[in-house]
Amino acid sequence: MNAEPAVIVDTIRVLIGDDHRIVREGLKQVLAEAPDVLVVSEAQSGPEVLSQVAALRGRDGLDLVLLDIAMPGLDGLDVLQALKREHPRLPVLMLSTYPEKQYAVRCIRLGASGYLNKSADPDDMLAAVRKVAAGGVFLTQATAEALAAAVGQTGAQAGPEALSHREHQVYRLLTQGQTVSEIGAQLGLAPNTVSTYRARILEKTGTKNDVELALYAERHARAPRTP
Repeated sequence: MNAEPAVIVDTIRVLIGDDHRIVREGLKQVLAEAPDVLVVSEAQSGPEVLSQVAALRGRDGLDLVLLDIAMPGLDGLDVLQALKREHPRLPVLMLSTYPEKQYAVRCIRLGASGYLNKSADPDDMLAAVRKVAAGGVFLTQATAEALAAAVGQTGAQAGPEALSHREHQVYRLLTQGQTVSEIGAQLGLAPNTVSTYRARILEKTGTKNDVELALYAERHARAPRTP
């Protein structure tokens, strides 16, 4: 009896960008279970992601970037924007420990092809990788609900989504308890520039100080999903 011909599977070439080695190793272990997925590179900082993608010639050497939001050097959102400018055809799947309602909408608007929590089931992870690498958009139910809730919302009704990209970076660090000087050092901004952003954030959120801003952030993080 003749043997059946082997099925040729296109390999999905992946770069993992995450500053925690244990996370990268865990992702590689999950992806190694799939015969059609191959991790060809990894990076532990924002600038390293960009240099690795450039070395691999973008879409020519890669099919997908798995990118963490909280990255040193350049955060994941800055890296995402740079990748979409320099390699617009290269899909990016964002990974985070933050809930979808906090960052998913912002990532999708900046050009990400999907948003997935790091605690996602391995089957969901592989499904997301395959769909995004094929040119699709992967949306969990929570992400779809967050997008639906954001449609048509403006000003204070949109909560943190009303902030610009840079304002949102400063907002996130302020609500983590960092000082203006610390934020300036991390983002490469002068302290008076950070103070200007802080003033805009307080105005847009209707808060008066950092304590009220932290409470505001907590309320929005716990806000119920739209039915």
